[in-house]
Amino acid sequence: MDCKLFLVIASVVVLASLDLKNQAAARSCGNVRSEGITVFNFTDVNTDVSDWVEVSDNVRTTIVGQSKATLVLQKNSAFQRGIFFGLLNPQVGGACFAGVRHPIKLELAPASLFTLLLRAQGALTHFKVILRHHGELGSKFPTYEHTFEVPTGGDELRPVFFSIFEFKPYTNGTLNMDVDPLDASDITDFGIQVAGGVNEDYKQSGPATLEIDWISAANYC
Repeated sequence: MDCKLFLVIASVVVLASLDLKNQAAARSCGNVRSEGITVFNFTDVNTDVSDWVEVSDNVRTTIVGQSKATLVLQKNSAFQRGIFFGLLNPQVGGACFAGVRHPIKLELAPASLFTLLLRAQGALTHFKVILRHHGELGSKFPTYEHTFEVPTGGDELRPVFFSIFEFKPYTNGTLNMDVDPLDASDITDFGIQVAGGVNEDYKQSGPATLEIDWISAANYC
């Protein structure tokens, strides 16, 4: 199944699952505006991952964490892909996170859809995509996060889909609906993270990998 067909199927699934408010917003936009925007293609031999920066709980100044994350390329004569390695070591209270981030310039529509072709292995199944906008970095600015689940194992990489509507704003790890919503037209930072789930109904610790071929986005309206 090619990328275009993935995106067509994804749009049907995601739009069907949106709440009434988001469905109305999506309908007002119209149809798919583009077949897809390549955000990251780790299968491209010209891809360089040296500018991905680690953002893990070891940056804390109080209760310094001991988790670790990195993004590397796996390559041989037959194929190439990116591999996100995460190690979670929960501290007092169970809090822990490990991730990487990359500056980017994305101008998406208000009802856009992300597609990731990937496979998870190891102890962890819940991962996050974290976005920032307007060049805002640092703890005083919100992050816009979406958690997705990837069953571990299996021989094939599988597509994972989610829309801009599914990203929620967090300030220092706490949901904060009082801040401005994500501006999809000016996304300036893209991150991948794994976390312990201290405030969630799942709890995670230990090592995991996320093998990624590519990440794309489809514009609506």
